Amino acid sequence: MGKRTAGPAIRSVLMMILALLAWTGPAAATERGSVTNLPLPRYVSLKAAEGNVRRGPSLSHRIDWVYTRRGVPLQVTAEYGHWRRVQDRDGAGGWMHYSLLSGVRMVLVEKDMQPLRRVPAADGPVVANAELGVIARLGACKPDWCRITADRQSGWVPKSALWGVDPDEIRD
Repeated sequence: MGKRTAGPAIRSVLMMILALLAWTGPAAATERGSVTNLPLPRYVSLKAAEGNVRRGPSLSHRIDWVYTRRGVPLQVTAEYGHWRRVQDRDGAGGWMHYSLLSGVRMVLVEKDMQPLRRVPAADGPVVANAELGVIARLGACKPDWCRITADRQSGWVPKSALWGVDPDEIRD
């Protein structure tokens, strides 16, 4: 009797199952994506004005919802071919085609009327205030503070007031 091998469709399904099983939630910083060799999890942003979130990593999977805010920060938790499993601030997730995502780091302001300060200090002069839900570009980050830019206003905010940056992340 000859050796039996899985056909292309079965191999594809098996690869998808393995990719899904590999995703177990937040991972150690040393874990790397099987496609890009970039760290998992990692933050990205929505490059397009709209982005379909699918139930699985292919065009044949159902669209569960559509992101409609360019720049929204997302966390990549798994990779499969040209697809990235992402989740948003609320933990909702799904699969998106990599072409819809950007490596430009954006953050979401989680506190209403968050003061942007001239220097990274609680008593630093306030240069502007950011409303709850503002999407801002992430700049440098110190242990407790990050510099953000939104609507041509830049300033330092406590890292704890942002989603899209890890608590221990340092950026120059």
